[in-house]
Amino acid sequence: MDAPTAITGNLAGRRIVVTRPAAQAEPFCALLERSGATVFRFPVIEIRGPSDPRALQDLIANLDRFDLAVFVSTNAVEYFVPLALEKGPWPASLRTAAIGARTAQALAEQGTPAGIVPAQRFDSEALLAEPALQSVRGWRVVIVRGEGGRDHLADGLRERGAEVAYAEAYRRALPETDAAALGSELCAGRVDAVTVTSGESLRNLVAMVGDAAYGALLDTPLVVGAERVAELARELGFRGPIVTAKDPTDAAMLEALRSLLKD
Repeated sequence: MDAPTAITGNLAGRRIVVTRPAAQAEPFCALLERSGATVFRFPVIEIRGPSDPRALQDLIANLDRFDLAVFVSTNAVEYFVPLALEKGPWPASLRTAAIGARTAQALAEQGTPAGIVPAQRFDSEALLAEPALQSVRGWRVVIVRGEGGRDHLADGLRERGAEVAYAEAYRRALPETDAAALGSELCAGRVDAVTVTSGESLRNLVAMVGDAAYGALLDTPLVVGAERVAELARELGFRGPIVTAKDPTDAAMLEALRSLLKD
């Protein structure tokens, strides 16, 4: 979770849609509101427990056999680490890596600080570029993630000789939310920007808005947390301005919003 940021500026009167999961959205929403924005909360992903809790428990029981645990999101930390610590102390020989700053902060808050964190570009590619992960032959690595995540990180580590397993600690679901109110705001031109941090979130947003407000959504300015999300937006036909934050943290997303809405 990002620390509170005392940024104020040109968001007074602006109407911003926040699509983060409800459990993670409030720090960002509060940051926007302190900057003068009106926030429309519209979670497009619901986080639930894993489909197969027994498989997760079996992996946790053998956690001390791994050399490295890689956490790909704050959800991975929050759903996995407390369960692991219920079984006993974190294995002393088990190193940890985090995909980015927010995930590293979540690990620190759980008392299991990450030793490997990319300095920039919080994604699998950046983590694979870290010096500590160049020579991993013979390592046993567990990637803690949600069900159905990207395979790029595991593929890269396997190519370097690591043995990789997945700990699928949670699953993402489409919320059962009535999108009529958001659709009305979009169609009336009362939304200044929509914020999205992942490709899955963007696809869910399009699906949830539906046909009635689809065209209005495509014309609405968009702030995204990674370049691959911007590329997906263009593939989906978004016509409005698309601004990519330097990373998906709250502070970086706010900075991108301020850049977009500076006039």
